[in-house]
Amino acid sequence: MSDTPLWTPSAARVEAHPMNRFRQEAEKLAGKSLADYAALHGWSVDDRAAFWSLVWDFTGIVGDKGGTSLVEGATMREDRFFPEARLNFAENLLSRNGPGDAIVFRGEDKRSSRLSWDDLTALVSRLQQAFRAEGIVAGDRIAAMMPNMPETVAVMLAATSLGAVFSSCSPDFGERGVLDRFGQIEPKLLVACDGYFYAGKEIDIADKLGPISEKLGPQKTIVVPYLGDGAKAASGAKNGVTLGDLIAPFQPGELTFERLPFDHPLYIMFSSGTTGVPKCIVHGAGGTLIQHRKEHLLHCGSGEGARVFYFTTCGWMMWNWLVSALAGGSTLLLYDGSPFHPHKAIVFDYIAEEKASFFGTSAKFIDSARKFGLKPRETHDLASVAVIASTGSPLSPEGFAYVYSDVKEDVHLASISGGTDIVACFVLGVPLLPVYEGEIQGPGLGMAFDVFDPDGKPLKGEKGDLVCTEAFPSMPIEFWNDVGGERYTAAYFETFPGIWAHGDFAEWTEHGGIIIHGRSDATLNPQGVRIGTAEIYNIVEQFEEVTEAICIGQSWEGDVRVVLFVRLAEGYDLTGDLVKRLKDAIRTGASPRHVPAKILAVKDIPRTKSGKITELAVREVVEGRPVKNKEALANPEALKEFEGRGELSD
Repeated sequence: MSDTPLWTPSAARVEAHPMNRFRQEAEKLAGKSLADYAALHGWSVDDRAAFWSLVWDFTGIVGDKGGTSLVEGATMREDRFFPEARLNFAENLLSRNGPGDAIVFRGEDKRSSRLSWDDLTALVSRLQQAFRAEGIVAGDRIAAMMPNMPETVAVMLAATSLGAVFSSCSPDFGERGVLDRFGQIEPKLLVACDGYFYAGKEIDIADKLGPISEKLGPQKTIVVPYLGDGAKAASGAKNGVTLGDLIAPFQPGELTFERLPFDHPLYIMFSSGTTGVPKCIVHGAGGTLIQHRKEHLLHCGSGEGARVFYFTTCGWMMWNWLVSALAGGSTLLLYDGSPFHPHKAIVFDYIAEEKASFFGTSAKFIDSARKFGLKPRETHDLASVAVIASTGSPLSPEGFAYVYSDVKEDVHLASISGGTDIVACFVLGVPLLPVYEGEIQGPGLGMAFDVFDPDGKPLKGEKGDLVCTEAFPSMPIEFWNDVGGERYTAAYFETFPGIWAHGDFAEWTEHGGIIIHGRSDATLNPQGVRIGTAEIYNIVEQFEEVTEAICIGQSWEGDVRVVLFVRLAEGYDLTGDLVKRLKDAIRTGASPRHVPAKILAVKDIPRTKSGKITELAVREVVEGRPVKNKEALANPEALKEFEGRGELSD
């Protein structure tokens, strides 16, 4: 790690940034100097009531705030933000009108469309009327098995305008995966596409939709045309109707918005489900909105006129995060399909042509682009891009270096980390601070982030558990059907009683930044030494022979030994020489304790629907235990690569 920043914001950029203007307002409110980010962050967690009240006002949230912004309870779970407030999520996202772009869409090179603010409002109005005619009221669930396309956003807005609860997954989920999720929440309406495109292929889901809808038993199954006209899928679905037929009786009219309490349910989201049936995580409208407004405007600088892109599916929380950018008057740039089809630079084509100001993607995408040898700095006009954000897994130091050398030199690279559990970020970009290689810049405003050792004591410069010591608005309001809240408490508050433990393995840096070392439940503990898997991936995936890797701890002789599986690039074999070079690089770049006892080749690596490799599923297979929910995986057949490996018996 270098002590020289990769990028430092100019004085003019800092002066003009919304976070700096917010800092100045905070100084007036606090009655003291908040000269730098550390001081501003300190105030934001020391006086949470004043901070979140100012966020409401500064970001222009539409609704009745009430007179109290925070009532503190005996525990984090009992704190209540804005208990007197009334608001509607969709009203905040649809506060603009006119002919300007609200949503731009690309489905690989197969489909494209563009909706103005007026177009979007008109579609939501017709959907709202149709939903009301179906008897949808506050608290009803509407589930969507949809691509990342404009109709998905419109369905969510129409649902939440009435106070209904929205839940989504991507259409590549298998039947069991959909039923394990939506079956728990009993949606009154199911919305689905007739199929989708991936890597140029048409994938028709009519045959899958029929049995899914029969088992869910919705009042209506609404089919959105994408591959064709949707008629075939609608005819085979339970109470099926195409979107066009559903809204045909209704003309655009004035929207109405049901203003509801701050903690009224907005989204039901799902844990990955790789160790059992997914948990149904319920997020409130107010907490989601105020967190996203803070992150979009203050941390990302995305406000009126920004053009915001994030490569995501509707099965990943980044979709929910992305669509909230509408609340700031930003244009959504949606993309669905493979990010490397019909050619490797298709995403860079899109953000250049549409003049994206914010470009969000995964660390895996950045690493793949680097390995493909893409140099968009030389081939694309990215002058409009002010921020590049990366999440999904830790961004390697080489990923940082690649962005600045081959993507764009003058850009705010914001590595971010949070999760479905909070539908937001704990740590993310800070536009007032420099960017250092391999580091996330700092904790989010209002987030009392820290790193604890196993005894619950704060750590500096050492790896430990990521915790949050004070409540924040986007904590889940509950788990669905979790009577008494026992599963909720077990998920977050058992490791350190009364303190949120997130399940990530993290470390403070000397610059006040953060490094995420991977999931703590995938942390390796050979001889009692805690090792994050990301440290190993950062080293081995720099080898041209290695496309990607997955690392687990295998129970061995009363201890744990490190086992590394590598998927090799085409034309390479796992030779003895390559094994030695990998081990030497890990020993030198990390430590002798990181060196795997075994390095084995595999043809594929299992990953969740949101693209994250799943160490836990691999560990279960290696240990001879059943993987409880293979439907949560995008490629469950990959698990066969890890079964019965004789090399792991000695």
